[in-house]
Amino acid sequence: MDKFYRWLRQLAIISSTCLITGCGSYLYQPIQQTQARLGEETQSTLDLRSLPAPKEKIVVAVYKFRDQTGQYKPTENGSSWSTAVTQGATNILIKALDDSGWFVPIERENVGNLLNERKIIRSSRAQYNNQSGEGQDNLLPPLLYAGVILEGGIVSYDANVITGGAGLRYFGVGGSSQYRQDRVTVYLRAVSASNGKILKTVYTSKTILSQQLDGGMFQFVKYKRLLEVETGFTYNEPSEIAVSEAIEKAVMSLVIEGIDGDLWAPAEARMVAESPIKEYKKEKEMIAKTDIFGKRIDNRRGIGAFQVGAASLLYQGDYPNALLKTGIDFGLEVNPKPAVGIAFNAGLNALATKKFYSSKVSYFDFTAKYRLFPYDQFTPILFGGFGFLTENQASRFDFSSPIYPKVHIGGGFEVLVNDATGIRFSADYNYLFNDRLDQIEQGKYNDFYWRGNIGVNFYFGRKVEGARKFETEKKRDPGF
Repeated sequence: MDKFYRWLRQLAIISSTCLITGCGSYLYQPIQQTQARLGEETQSTLDLRSLPAPKEKIVVAVYKFRDQTGQYKPTENGSSWSTAVTQGATNILIKALDDSGWFVPIERENVGNLLNERKIIRSSRAQYNNQSGEGQDNLLPPLLYAGVILEGGIVSYDANVITGGAGLRYFGVGGSSQYRQDRVTVYLRAVSASNGKILKTVYTSKTILSQQLDGGMFQFVKYKRLLEVETGFTYNEPSEIAVSEAIEKAVMSLVIEGIDGDLWAPAEARMVAESPIKEYKKEKEMIAKTDIFGKRIDNRRGIGAFQVGAASLLYQGDYPNALLKTGIDFGLEVNPKPAVGIAFNAGLNALATKKFYSSKVSYFDFTAKYRLFPYDQFTPILFGGFGFLTENQASRFDFSSPIYPKVHIGGGFEVLVNDATGIRFSADYNYLFNDRLDQIEQGKYNDFYWRGNIGVNFYFGRKVEGARKFETEKKRDPGF
């Protein structure tokens, strides 16, 4: 039997080793030579190319669209002399303008080279005419001039906006993961070349994700025989791809904002209501309701809520062997602020032990709640309050029986199914102000009980802070 257990243990170790190394080789392939390939296209590139055709293309000039952050690439030991973002953003912008199909970009970043080349052409033609005696025209067609100049740049690169990770190790076998999120921000504005008026300004941002996953084993497989296995991989999203996506999104925003501002128009007016313009307007409406991480921040809950559910009570008094009893719980809640709720609850239940004590009870509670993540679908909740408990000796809600004041404190969480319905789970501690509930006064602590609750909240009425903020944004910007 001992040999069988040793064999089974070695088989488990070998299987774990194969699993760890197999996952590592699957997720991360060894470095090898590859052929050159075309540049990757992002979802923003596809959206940009799906814009409706313009009524007339706009000639634009880009003199310098550069990195304005002045930030160097962060490293574990400080920073290096390499810049955090690309210095060739002008090239990315010109390609995005060309991909959109709305603009005719003209050379302005290195216009000196262009003018010198034109001088060389004229000089060569003049020299050829002198030598051959032919009257070839030395004139070149005039350079295009732009009605619109595009300015702006990469204005921010925020490193380590979010960092975190998780890990687990048991008897020398385990793994861990880490992640980091950076953020790059781009501003783009259109300027009229005739009068210098700023026609439109847009800005976009893109997160840059870095992940690390590793696993390993450090195990003695037999006496003086140590097995050590390690594997893992790291993924860093290319910053150039992130900058490209942000610039392409800015160009698309500029096109659509210009259509809304009657600066330019599509070939067919009906295309204004089509995608991706329609999707862009939906996204813009959500901007006032989201934070920098894209999480929704408007209040989902109505000002009032009707609560119904089941509650289980666990007696903790002077008798042993307590039983868990389940009853009903219902109430009303008022939410003056997204994070704050005030509730009035009542319930019918029982407190009992196996042999010596059993009593049907009613309770009434006044509770103040605080939601840690009031704008999310999932939020932990902390609460506390006061109330009283009464025994139902004659009938339900028998107020002729003794009334026992109490305080309670607890916590739980709520998950929103939709904006009108939430499922809640909670547990709290209820401490009575006297020790006479079970008719025995014993020990130095008063009677108390634990309560667990599962129920549903049905929200109704207007939403407070979040909706009001959104309406304010719409009033402030008529073109919203």
